[in-house]
Parts: sequence; structure tokens; C-alpha cells
Amino acid sequence: MSEQYPITLDILWSLSFNHDIQEQLRTNRSFMNKLARLKEECNNEKMRKITFGLLWNLESSHQDRTILEITDEKIFDIMISYSHKDEIICQTIYEELIKKGYRVWIDYDQIHGNVMDAMAQAIERSHIIIICMSEQYRKSNYCRAEAHYAFQRELKIVPILLQEHYKPDGWLLFLIGQLLYVDFTKYEFSRAMELLIEELKAPCVQETRVIPVQYKQDKTLTCTSTSELSKLPENIIDWTQIDVQNWLIGSNLRQMARLLTDFDGPSLNNLYDLIVRTEPQQILSLFHDDCSRKINESISLLELARFRTLLNERQGSIKVNKLIKKSNIILNLLTHCRMM
Repeated sequence: MSEQYPITLDILWSLSFNHDIQEQLRTNRSFMNKLARLKEECNNEKMRKITFGLLWNLESSHQDRTILEITDEKIFDIMISYSHKDEIICQTIYEELIKKGYRVWIDYDQIHGNVMDAMAQAIERSHIIIICMSEQYRKSNYCRAEAHYAFQRELKIVPILLQEHYKPDGWLLFLIGQLLYVDFTKYEFSRAMELLIEELKAPCVQETRVIPVQYKQDKTLTCTSTSELSKLPENIIDWTQIDVQNWLIGSNLRQMARLLTDFDGPSLNNLYDLIVRTEPQQILSLFHDDCSRKINESISLLELARFRTLLNERQGSIKVNKLIKKSNIILNLLTHCRMM
């Protein structure tokens, strides 16, 4: 089977952790139907795992999963979440924890069938999750889904560092926040295990989790209607100067509308590329100079931040649509070919 098939779906899986992109994928019934069919018919283990993971993110049913009554014999003290690149050291950690009397769940890559359901059941039966941090762990969509579900279920999270010089970044940094972690690259293994046991025994401090407030847009500030914005060409490259102005005003970016009066789609796209490639401080300085010179105003940091966010969303939406189209082509091919 061509390597591009799982790669394309894996990219979509990675994107589907974003709520806006989730909704965009979820509402594409043709794509969802083909994905559901692929789940049932595909015999390729790698593609099945990716398909289950993608569907897990897109189907909201797991958020309201009812946890069946579990007897004490089936409950684990600890679940170890790790990248299989770190399997050897994780197996050693597992064996040491077993010696200490802990009941530990670890998969050793022996799960078949619906890997996401198996993962969810393991989390629901555990009290603590050990997150084995490394670059490979951060890159793995499966590890990300595992860690996020443990966070949703409010398990106690104990991070450990397995890769020398690696600093948590991206979603992993956001998830572990200010939690202390045990650095297995800094200490001898026996000492690192002692520190890990101390963390496992430490009382769980209940964190205050901030729920973002969704502010309603003041419709009186918007001159361009939502229906007009929806009529804009999908690709920014195809926008006219009028389209750019309608989008800026309709998005309540009034200062940007005054600053970019002569911009058409290609100009806006080039500006986006410049923003992405340039250091934030330099971009701020460039916008500040242009604002002072062209409209005699100081740049609004809030509006500049919102401008970049909306451009990111717009460009991201285009990429998702292209991936959906490519995935639909692949899924169509798969339904007409024998599964490998």
C-alpha cells in the first residue's frame, strides 16, 4: 500500500485535535461515511489505528462515556503512557514498579482491534498516569490522545523525562503546565526511581482548571454580514481589494482595514507569509512604523494579534479542505481495491 495513505490520514488526525477543524471534518458527511467504512474494511493495522484515532477525535460520544462499575481487582494504580521508541526503559520502570507492589497497566504494543477503546478503558481503570516525555512522545498522535483523555478524566499526572536535552513543547508543555517531573537523564536509574516513587506517593493537589469564556461578538460593530463573508472565494489568492476590505471590516479589524486599503488577495497572502517567517518583535516594529506613517496611529496589539489568528484560521481551513479532498480520493481508491 502506498505510504501516502496513512501519512495523509495521520496529518488529519493531528489537525483534528483543534476544535474548529474537528467541526469542519465532522460536518463533511461524505468524508465521515468513508472513514467509517474504512474502519470496518481496512486490514492494514497502521491505517486502522490511525482511522480509530481520527474517529475518536471526531465522535463526541467518548466525552460522555459511562464508566462501568469496576471491581477492585480490575483497577490499576498506574498507567504508563509512552512512545514505543522508549519501550526498553519503560519496561524496566514497569518491572520496578511491580516489585514495589503497584498494579501497573502498560500496553507493550499488544493491543489489536479498536486501540482507542482499549486505551480509554485503561485510563478509566487507573488512578495515576506516568507520562514518559520525549520528542517522539510529543509527535505521536496516539500518545497525545492518551494524555488528553487522562487529563479529561482528571487522573493524577506524573511526568518523567526520558530524552536528554529535550524540553517539553507544544501540546505537551500545555498539558503538564507547571508540574514537576523526574529527569531520568539526569540521575542514575535507581535514584530516578526513588524520586518517581516519591512523586507517586505525594498527595494529588487539585488544580484550578481555567475554562475560557466565549464572548459574543457585538453585532453592531460589524458592517459586513456573515453571509457576505461566507461568499468570499475560498482561497485568499483569489480575493480582490473589495474582498479584503469586506473580510477585515467584517472581522472587526478596522485599523487593519485602514492600513491595508490597497491590498488584494495575493498581497494579503504575501503579508501572511512574511508574518509567519519573521520574528514577532520585528513584525511589531514594521506594523508600528507603517501605522504611524500611513494613518497616524499607534498599532493596536490586540488587533494585530487577532489579525494573525484569523489569517492562521483562514489558511488552516484551506489546508484542511485540500486534505479532505485528497483523503476522499484515497478512501475512494481503497473502497475499490482489495485491502492490503
